[in-house]
Amino acid sequence: MDTPSLQAFVAVAETASFSLAAEQLHLTQPAVSKRIAVLEQLHGARLFDRIGRRVTLTEAGNILLPRARAILVMHDDTRRALRNLSGEVKGSLTMATSHHVGLHRLPPLLKAFTLAHSEVRMDMRFLDSEQAYQGVLDGELELAVVTLAPHRDPNLTVVPVWLDQMRFVCGRDHPLAGHKALPLSALSEHDAVLPGHLTFTRGIVIDTFARDGLSVEVSMSTNYLETLKMMVAIGLGWSVLPESMIDDEIEILPIDHRPIERQLGYLYHNNRTLSNAASAMIELLEGARDAASRNL
Repeated sequence: MDTPSLQAFVAVAETASFSLAAEQLHLTQPAVSKRIAVLEQLHGARLFDRIGRRVTLTEAGNILLPRARAILVMHDDTRRALRNLSGEVKGSLTMATSHHVGLHRLPPLLKAFTLAHSEVRMDMRFLDSEQAYQGVLDGELELAVVTLAPHRDPNLTVVPVWLDQMRFVCGRDHPLAGHKALPLSALSEHDAVLPGHLTFTRGIVIDTFARDGLSVEVSMSTNYLETLKMMVAIGLGWSVLPESMIDDEIEILPIDHRPIERQLGYLYHNNRTLSNAASAMIELLEGARDAASRNL
């Protein structure tokens, strides 16, 4: 199978655009079109419908797409396994992290990694944790360091590194501010500002209320915790934030309920042969895990 043609096919399928695929692959658009034509000739079937500016997969294209991805992952895995035989830590490391983890947990580890392994080319992507999970499952990412999902996927190796203690917070001028004790139900009477609907963190918060038969009225959402903190500080609603982000701009609410916790850590696909670069990064993450355990 012609892997360059498969790469072009997957890129067009994912971007729904020949021009964007060409940009992604650093090719000309005619070169991408030629590679797609080679595949179509090989399989004797049209892979894309081009109607106006829209590019959509045909039935044959939909059948080929998961198989093309699997072939490319296997191809990369084989190359990686052969490179690993040298024992050298070099090449590329495609890794994702969430904005919060990337800002508050990873910087010292990334600094240590780049100093120790200067020949590794880091392809660092800032994604929502949920997108990073999917990227690892699809084979696009070798490693992700993110908020961990409450439920484990059997296809992934998932390792907790840090435990985030989350606190209920509000602005200094919020109606809930200044109380000495509050039941969890008091929060249901006021608007919340929380991460987006499908995020792991929001799910943890909603499940906490649901277990007590309570609901949460969410008025605004954003996946950036720094933005959530700003929204809380100016009085747009209460929220739940990691202890590490709390300062004089916001107030911890004395809720009579055990603290909400979320796990942060790393994950990779069980069927993927990790590069030496990924193994070196995991070694640093394991060191951080040991340090976090000693501090508990």
